Amino acid sequence: MKKVIVISTSLRPGSNSDMLADKFVEGAKAAGNDVEKISLVGKNIQFCKGCLACQKLGRCVINDDVNDIMARVLKADVIAWATPIYYYEMSGQMKTLIDRMNAMYPLDYQFRDVYLLTTAAEAEEHVCKRTETGLTGWIDCYPKSRLAGHLFCGGVGAPREIDGNDKLQAAYDLGKAV
Repeated sequence: MKKVIVISTSLRPGSNSDMLADKFVEGAKAAGNDVEKISLVGKNIQFCKGCLACQKLGRCVINDDVNDIMARVLKADVIAWATPIYYYEMSGQMKTLIDRMNAMYPLDYQFRDVYLLTTAAEAEEHVCKRTETGLTGWIDCYPKSRLAGHLFCGGVGAPREIDGNDKLQAAYDLGKAV
């Protein structure tokens, strides 16, 4: 059994990427894993100030929701990020959280496998490449980890447009394979 954290970065409850996150959670639970979903809806996540105090303290000096999220991520075996793609890149709130997780860099972390679940209005495969590159930049800072899988669901725009889409089954299957 693995400890799996799924971070849904869309600020719209029930969004397409949030639905992918839910299906990944279902699959990972069906495989017998201990799964927790963290939604950024309602979370207070401020911008990094670049003070680097976190490198000495092992936590951020900003008093918001990030330190709690980091503590849970550090103890997970698997991390799955779900994000909508805006202008060919991850959501701003996902990038802000990644920047703020700089405090984890010198710490011992447990996660090895990282997954990426993305949705976009455009259907072309190249649409998700910058998002993947941005996330692998974070992963590269944790050399014991790797990008284990990326599910791109393009051609969805309206809320809940992904309903009935075979990508929901693919997200479930990816979670189950964890």
